[in-house]
Amino acid sequence: MSARARWRPGRVVAALAFAASALVMALPSAAAADPVVLRVGTTQDLDASNPFNTVLVSGFEAFQLTYSLLVEFDKDAHPAPGFADSWERAADRVTFHIRTGMQWSDGEPADSADACFSWGLALAAIEDASYVGVGYLDPNVKDAGVTRIECPDASTVVAYTTDQSDRILQVYVPILPEHIYGKDDYTAIAEEKFDAPLVGTGPYTLAEWKTGQYARFVRNPQYWGPQGYEDEIVLRFYSNPDAMVQALKSGEIDYARDVNADQFEQLRADPRFTGVVGKANGFTQLAFNTYGSGTGETIEGGGPSTLALLDPAFRDALGYAIDKKVLLYRVLGGYGDAGTTIVPPVLSDWHVEPTTPRTFDIALAGQKLDAAGYPLDGSGKRLDKQGKVISLRLVTTSTSADYAKAAAFVKSWYGQLGIGVSVAVMDSSALGTLLLPSAGAKYDLELWDWMGNPDPNSLLQVLRCDAIENTSDSQYCNDAYDSLYDLQLTQTGEERHDTLAQMQNLIYDEAPYDILYYDASLHAYRTNRFAGWQNMPASSTPLFSYGILQYTLLTNAADAPIPPVAPATDDATQPAVPDLPDAGGAVSGRPVALLAMVAAVVLGAGVLLARRPRPAGADDDG
Repeated sequence: MSARARWRPGRVVAALAFAASALVMALPSAAAADPVVLRVGTTQDLDASNPFNTVLVSGFEAFQLTYSLLVEFDKDAHPAPGFADSWERAADRVTFHIRTGMQWSDGEPADSADACFSWGLALAAIEDASYVGVGYLDPNVKDAGVTRIECPDASTVVAYTTDQSDRILQVYVPILPEHIYGKDDYTAIAEEKFDAPLVGTGPYTLAEWKTGQYARFVRNPQYWGPQGYEDEIVLRFYSNPDAMVQALKSGEIDYARDVNADQFEQLRADPRFTGVVGKANGFTQLAFNTYGSGTGETIEGGGPSTLALLDPAFRDALGYAIDKKVLLYRVLGGYGDAGTTIVPPVLSDWHVEPTTPRTFDIALAGQKLDAAGYPLDGSGKRLDKQGKVISLRLVTTSTSADYAKAAAFVKSWYGQLGIGVSVAVMDSSALGTLLLPSAGAKYDLELWDWMGNPDPNSLLQVLRCDAIENTSDSQYCNDAYDSLYDLQLTQTGEERHDTLAQMQNLIYDEAPYDILYYDASLHAYRTNRFAGWQNMPASSTPLFSYGILQYTLLTNAADAPIPPVAPATDDATQPAVPDLPDAGGAVSGRPVALLAMVAAVVLGAGVLLARRPRPAGADDDG
């Protein structure tokens, strides 16, 4: 859920974050006396309570708590009963059976009409070649091959498809209450504020939201599934990871999402906390602003500062100037993997390594720039083909210090090629707006991340031509790539794998993205108040994953049996890495201890894709 759940910038305007001191203020009194409250910390604010306008991991977590999906996810990220408790597939359709007697949190009946209304919003937008809100959810329906949806009675939904895959069981479209929003078409729903308190069929409903401070959820007594130990859930928003970690240590929160490597090492050494490492279904990338490369269009007063960015040979040469091993250890502390192609290795059925990989070699990068027509002038500055000095504007987000650290390395390496780089760090909302061509797209490089779905489409679609002015951060357009994307939608098995391999190599060679790394998700939680923690999917992280099952399984730690104490081992320690340069060029080497990955896959934020504040999908997807 990119999301880099990158689960992202927000096409909606979020209010400014408050100072960290404001975050620890007392929360308002709850409706119930002495409620059991689970407090979860994140450095990513909630960008919108309207599920069609959120682009961040925090937003997807919020709307999944409040609204059910037609099909939910189990602990292994497989399809599980949700708004529909069963389904079956025929050659051209899937028939969903809505659970009997289900009610909205306000007591109104919940049935197939709500599902037809909610999916109908996406289908109407698709028919108009448009999108709902920020456009992150409706592509789920399109990529699943859904052509129309019918509700012949209150307990049945029939979705007609051209696609025989199981993508229809991964559709992230929340089922909204028709009796509240039924008057809205897909354009009007995007304007709805969704002011708390909300009405939902999820295990909890949003009761209160204070931008920059917290979002409070209360138990839905009408929820159709199991009930967790906690009466309330509070997502608390922190301006930086240090403030969040201090809150975890002091007991102000129970769970911290996306701590940095140094903080993680400290927390996992403390018996009060459990640390979890998960490989994310996403990546952190350096995106080049290629606006106009496939269309010839320009933005008056905006767009890339040099036409060099539209040249694949220029972008390819810069790829040789990035030492991804240094980024992996100096930025991530070794928690992750060096980046290559746009489908992460955790999607092992679809990931391929590049056919013609680039290796770190500053001298070779300079030679390639010279050969491509980008020489140095007499003062050692690199010139574009118009004879103008190349000076690039790199933008990134403030949600994690890792972004600025990585940007400092990029600036140093590019500087050795005679290319100046200015770095601007801003909040996610401002960054998301800056990336839009309608806002001028006044940037050259963007350093952020994406998080994706179990199916690779969520990460692949951001490079389509029709993603420009929507999810695109590279403004890349290539008809050949779009054709391959459409082709793989009709394929399965080896045929689809081969097409996806072509797409990954095309993007790698054209280099609108330089995938820096597949960074891990580092989460930590206290064990003294809640028990029943488990990683979802298995061997990943408990929260901010696919679905919200974990929230319904927590129990009272006082009732949990005391586990036996296992003898300590050093099996998790990796040998010391060789000396590696810091961003300023100095050399410093230190052993980096890696947790023996209790983890396999943190399948993002479970969104079409999203930004996350590394996380992201997809967070991002941020």
